[in-house]
Amino acid sequence: MTHDVIVLGAGMVGVSTAIHLVRRGRSVLLIDRRAPGQETSFGNAGIIQREGVRPHPFPRDLATLVQVGLHLSTAARYDPLSLPRFAPALARYWWKSSPESYKAIVKSYAPLIGQSIDAHADFIAAAGAEDLIVKNGWYLAFRTDTVLKAEVRKAQADHDEYGIHYEVVDGAEMAQIEPGLKLRLAGAVHWLDPWTVRDPGALVSAYARLYAGLGGEVATTEIKGVTQDSTGWSVETGAGPYRGREIVIALGPWAQEILDPLGYRLPLFVKRGYHMHYRQPESQPLKNWLLDAEVGYLLAPMQKGVRLTTGAEFAPRDAAPTPIQLGRAERAARGLIDLGERLDPQPWKGARPCTPDMMPIIGAAPKHRGLWVAIGHAHHGFTLGPATGRVLAEVMTGEKPVVDITPFAMERFSGTYPST
Repeated sequence: MTHDVIVLGAGMVGVSTAIHLVRRGRSVLLIDRRAPGQETSFGNAGIIQREGVRPHPFPRDLATLVQVGLHLSTAARYDPLSLPRFAPALARYWWKSSPESYKAIVKSYAPLIGQSIDAHADFIAAAGAEDLIVKNGWYLAFRTDTVLKAEVRKAQADHDEYGIHYEVVDGAEMAQIEPGLKLRLAGAVHWLDPWTVRDPGALVSAYARLYAGLGGEVATTEIKGVTQDSTGWSVETGAGPYRGREIVIALGPWAQEILDPLGYRLPLFVKRGYHMHYRQPESQPLKNWLLDAEVGYLLAPMQKGVRLTTGAEFAPRDAAPTPIQLGRAERAARGLIDLGERLDPQPWKGARPCTPDMMPIIGAAPKHRGLWVAIGHAHHGFTLGPATGRVLAEVMTGEKPVVDITPFAMERFSGTYPST
């Protein structure tokens, strides 16, 4: 059987793209080696970050660079032996984080983030997943007044330019909001627009059930490669070949295993991250999503318990996990709240797929007809999945996309892969 479209990758981006294509009358097959939402989309902070108009830049201030370089930072860590592999992409990442370049990136990025809540709301209602959603925003908390004031200035600028809503909460108010806090914080920026999710993997699973209910098909099997002929594409898998007139690569940090043999050697790299669940304090449980910004970890009251998520680790995708970052974050978190015992047998580890210019790659591959990509979302794949799926499906079916995807085209990296 030949499908109209085969989507490779069943994370938030792949599932969302598959839904939008099925809704537009396409016959779609979704393929992944694991069930939907069990890889990168499983292990995140569970925030639909409507406020996230500014992707994470490479630090350019000396103090942060020294902290990271000397392994003093909890928010970021790197594997020294892997630096030669990462160096070209990181150098470009640093360059694209310059004030002028970054300003242009934010201008292109913000409209896509602007679609995030509406795109998720559509799926949440259709999937009947409202029980997983909390609409109280989240708190970006600070331990010192100077850093808080600097962040408030940024928040005001985002409000003025992009309509992001926030409130400033002082230390006394924060103690009332979270009475279990053991430290008196300077305060927090309360981002009002975002929604939070009690179980991110379960939300992707709910979207996958929506997709199946619309007539979409799923194959859970290893993806070995793709080939093109005059009638379309063949996907070789552990269960045999599947045929599609078009394919979408939404494989996150595994995308290059398909794209490299096709000649697309993109400057992608990964930021790894960890999470662990802990038992909630019985007397004063954590109520809200809280980012301890000056240390560099986040606490989220999930269905399973309090989820602690770490910052970024620059290391090869499949390298053995390292306990240092999570250990430091856990020690800091135990000083902030009465965090209970660990609930997971071992920390979860995942890899965020990143580009040097902090923007995803969305659209047609320039050298192959019927090859589409939706990769490189870094920290915002969970947030941007439904919006990405919408704009890509619109382009694929000849509609005018709700957001101009020209800035996200693969051609911006054309110098990194050979022309035919």
